[in-house]
Amino acid sequence: MIRLEDLSKTFILRGQHKVVADNLNVTFPTGVSVALLGRNGAGKSTLLKIIAGSMRPDRGRVVSDGTISWPVGFAGSFHGELTGVQNTRFLARVYGVDSDELVESVRDFAELGVHFNLPVRTYSSGMRSRLAFGISMAIDFDTYLVDEVGAVGDASFREKSDRVFRQRIAASAAIIVSHSLHYVQRTCQHGAVLEEGRISYYTDINQAILHHQEIVRPLRAAGLHP
Repeated sequence: MIRLEDLSKTFILRGQHKVVADNLNVTFPTGVSVALLGRNGAGKSTLLKIIAGSMRPDRGRVVSDGTISWPVGFAGSFHGELTGVQNTRFLARVYGVDSDELVESVRDFAELGVHFNLPVRTYSSGMRSRLAFGISMAIDFDTYLVDEVGAVGDASFREKSDRVFRQRIAASAAIIVSHSLHYVQRTCQHGAVLEEGRISYYTDINQAILHHQEIVRPLRAAGLHP
């Protein structure tokens, strides 16, 4: 279970206030995969970072009774001067897992080859995402946070990632940000729509998708949303 209590977050961009969370109170249940939907710029990725603990809210708090991953697909937490192996060993110590086992698991899964022993600053964004996904899938979490990971790698890697991820969430929960409505429809049971700092939670993923489509339909007509 993850519960947002009176959660608020606002940015000031070019002198204007951008509200991501306006006193949010919502519970993401245990053992359920939830699609986090919303138009571009609604603040979905920011909310994932707040839930993960890598960004602080202005007010309120995130309460959880289990472990939470960092946002899979977001690799900003890696130290650029350390190699992929060294970053993996560091995270193994942070999360209390065997470092040798984690290194071998990530080496096999991420398919980075010789780059695994090179500094992460030399990686492409796709390679960083492979590393982040490989590490997160090799560590047991109660809730996985996912930010567009399906876009990483070639078709073979995406198929493998999807298979491993489905195995993980079969016994855990997930909060997933994705532009692919087909993907979240077949992966998630519940949905939440973020719009102008407010969140609408649905226990039926199809209702959440309909709400999301109502929001983006006029934006697409105006060429403001893919």
